[in-house]
Amino acid sequence: MNLPKTLKELKATGYTPKTIKEELRGNLIRKLQQKEKIFEGIIGFDDTVLPDIERAVLSRHNILLLGLRGQAKTRIARLLVHLLDDFIPVVEGSELNDDPLAPVSRFARDLIEEKGDDTPISWMPKEARYVEKLATPDVSVADLIGDVDPIKAAALKLPYADERVIHFGLVPRANRCLFVINELPDLQPRIQVSLFNMLQEKDVQIRGFKLRLNLDIQFVFTANPEDYTNRGSIITPLKDRIESQILTHYPKTIEIARKITRQEARLTPDQVDKVKVPDVLETLLERVAFEARESEFIDEKSGVSARLSISAYENLVSTAERRMLINGESHTQARITDFWGVVPSITGKVELVYEGEQEGPYTVAMSLIGKAVEKTFLDHFPNPEKLKKGQEKDPYGTIKAWFSGGNTLDLLNDSSDEAFFQALDGVAGLRKFVEHSLNITGKEAYVYMELVLHALAEFDILNKEILESSLTFRDLLANMLNEDMFDDYDE
Repeated sequence: MNLPKTLKELKATGYTPKTIKEELRGNLIRKLQQKEKIFEGIIGFDDTVLPDIERAVLSRHNILLLGLRGQAKTRIARLLVHLLDDFIPVVEGSELNDDPLAPVSRFARDLIEEKGDDTPISWMPKEARYVEKLATPDVSVADLIGDVDPIKAAALKLPYADERVIHFGLVPRANRCLFVINELPDLQPRIQVSLFNMLQEKDVQIRGFKLRLNLDIQFVFTANPEDYTNRGSIITPLKDRIESQILTHYPKTIEIARKITRQEARLTPDQVDKVKVPDVLETLLERVAFEARESEFIDEKSGVSARLSISAYENLVSTAERRMLINGESHTQARITDFWGVVPSITGKVELVYEGEQEGPYTVAMSLIGKAVEKTFLDHFPNPEKLKKGQEKDPYGTIKAWFSGGNTLDLLNDSSDEAFFQALDGVAGLRKFVEHSLNITGKEAYVYMELVLHALAEFDILNKEILESSLTFRDLLANMLNEDMFDDYDE
């Protein structure tokens, strides 16, 4: 495709200027009419956030995405680039991406006046029309808007009163672009003030200069509600000028969370091929994040990012892979005991309240896993604390009797699959209970066999002792008697 290279050639095509908001609106209308996927890779927002964004674009609004960390705010902003035209014409050499038929900078106006229809034109791809700035307390007005450049003044031999000595900041340079400011409340109030006129009146004030620059920018801001009380706030006049405020949220169901994690987890082809993660363990892992968002030990205002589940999934696979390599196996299946390798992904992703700090990050993480085990277990098996009245036989009776007989079960973290399966098969009644309850056989049964043991420990029917490299299950009463014996011996 031969694109015009001069202003004369551009005019011959019938080109007419349009604002970036009109451009976004027109392309969105076309995609909606053609039933095209607009926000590729965004899961769980189809009925909530995405329709709000589409309405904002159709209304030609600037947008504020408001939500806790890990809710895909920045990703959504970046995907708006796909609603831009593939290329737009700009005056060649212009630092403000001037439209050849609607120039805003002194440079472009002077060049067009000098060369007329021979003014050179370059073409800007949509990928280059995305500008992103992370708001930090050290951001200055000069960074965003601009400042007088004494070196330029000296080189051009111009007085400071001449607008040509201005060095423009990020915002003017984002003319005809998407400009995203992440974590807006972190900007100091006086810096936020500098954005007022850019959003509505288009006036720019730089060191005494008052320039009327008709800048054409689509602003997208992101913010965490917690920032309003912790580090700063969005000042009211600025918030008033942002037309659409859109609330994001965490996945509302386990299944949606699983889809997000599977999509985002960075696994190697070897890991995907050699390590199987059963569905029940994927559910268990997502429940850890759901439990964290409701935990009394974790600051709910800070949020629990979706990155917790993603990192935890990667660690779960890597823990199983490491065990497989140690044992010289070619394939393996993840286990609940592999969740000991997930703990670092939890402790680094949650912000504890005072009570949580008292408990300690490790204890809180293990508690979350325990609660997730309990709820996942109840999806498949009867509650051992609420057996039906008049029920002649306890479905867990054989298992409990085996442990009551003085038997213990040791599950090593790094044991081979064969040793692991053999250990579980040694628990009387365990396999039969699982196969009868779920009508499953083979390796899949072992996942649920292990789940039963961990859950019975969570219900205080069995005792689970966690050591550095193993888990030991034994009868709860026998363990209490042993502790009493040791206490008597100490006395």
